[in-house]
Amino acid sequence: MTRVHVVGAAGYAASELIRLLERHPHFQLGALESASHAGQPIAAHVPLLRTFDRAFDPPGTADALLQTGDAVVLAGGAESAREQAPRFLGKGARVVDLSGAFRLHAHAGEAVYGLPERHRDAIARARLVANPGCYPTATLLALLPLAPFASDIVQLIVDAKSGITGAGRNPTTGSLFGEVDGDVRAYGLDGHRHQPEIEQELIGAGIVAPLVFTPHVVPLKRGMLADCYALFAREPSDDTIQAAYRKAYDGNSFVRLLPAERAPSLVALAGTNDAELHISRRGRVVRVLSALDNLGKGAAGEALQNLNLMFGYPEECALNDCAIVI
Repeated sequence: MTRVHVVGAAGYAASELIRLLERHPHFQLGALESASHAGQPIAAHVPLLRTFDRAFDPPGTADALLQTGDAVVLAGGAESAREQAPRFLGKGARVVDLSGAFRLHAHAGEAVYGLPERHRDAIARARLVANPGCYPTATLLALLPLAPFASDIVQLIVDAKSGITGAGRNPTTGSLFGEVDGDVRAYGLDGHRHQPEIEQELIGAGIVAPLVFTPHVVPLKRGMLADCYALFAREPSDDTIQAAYRKAYDGNSFVRLLPAERAPSLVALAGTNDAELHISRRGRVVRVLSALDNLGKGAAGEALQNLNLMFGYPEECALNDCAIVI
C-alpha cells in the first residue's frame, strides 16, 4: 500500500480526492491536513463522507508522518505549495500539486505538466506533477489533436463555462448563491490566470495561432463545458479531422468521442473522470465541444489518474465509478 497525504484537505477538490482514495485498493490515506478545520470531523464538513471516521489533522502532520515512498497531494494555495513541495520531495515523497504553482515553465523546475493524454510517460517518471486546472484540461483535450494542422490554423476561440465549485470553498461575494443564480457571468476579460498555461501547452504542441479565451461562471455546482473553435486558412476535410481525434484518443480510457447526433452532457459526467468531445466542421471552422466535471477530470479525478501513473498502478484504478462529494 502507498500512503497519500493531503495538505489543504478541506476544499472541494480535496474532499473529492479523499472520497476516491478511500476506496482505492493500492493507496492508503495518510495525513489529511487543514489549517482552517483542524480537529473537526470530516464527516461533519463533507455530507457525502458522513461514514468517514476521521478528523482533519493540524498543519505539520504530513511532515511528521512522511516516509520515503509516500505521496503528497498539495491542495492549498500556490505560495504554500512552492514552500512545501521541495521539503516533501527532499524527504523522498512524490508530489502532485493542485494549486497551479508549477504549471508554467518559468516556475516548473522538475515538475511535469499533469495532462496524461499528452504527457503520460513523463508523468509516470515524475517526482513532481503540476495538476492542470479544469479550464486548461477541457480546452487542451479539445484542441491538442489539431496539432498536425497547426500551420493552417489562424485563430482559436474558446468560450468556457464552469460550475461555481471552480471558485473554491472559501466564500466570496461573487460566489454566493444570490449572486450566481439566474446569471451567466463572464470574467477574467483582461486575461484569465489559466490562459498562459493553455497557450504554453498549445505552443509546445506546435499550435501557435492566437487564442481568445473567455471563461464564464454558470449557476451549477459542478461541471464544465468549453466550446472551442479553430479557424483554418483553408477548408479541412471532415475525414482528416475526425481521424486526428480518433488517433489522439484511441486507448485513452477517459475521453469519449461522441457521434454527430449527440452533444456532451454535464449530467452524464458528474462525479467521473471522463471527458466528452463532439467534433464538427462548418466551412473553415472546426468546432469542438468539450465537457467534463470540474472537480473530477478537472481536479481530483485527474490527480488520482496521475498518482496511478506515478506509482505504476492501472490508470483507471478507483476511477470507473461516480463519486460525488457535493
